Amino acid sequence: MITENEKKEFLIQFGKLVAKARKAKKLSYRKLATLCNTIDHSYISKIEKGETNITLETLAELVKALDIEPNILFKFKFY
Repeated sequence: MITENEKKEFLIQFGKLVAKARKAKKLSYRKLATLCNTIDHSYISKIEKGETNITLETLAELVKALDIEPNILFKFKFY
């Protein structure tokens, strides 16, 4: 079973990779939000800080806007 701390750490690690991908593309929160259909810039900030648990639809929006493969956002050690 996954603990609450492990869940939080997963979200933080995921968020760090979203931030890394966004910065690599030289995109601001607002510009990335513009490239997504349904994501607000403040929500992107929360994702990057690990403050929110996203849906697969949001994941799809992010990877399309960032022009990356989904697995890029999951390249971190979890256990």
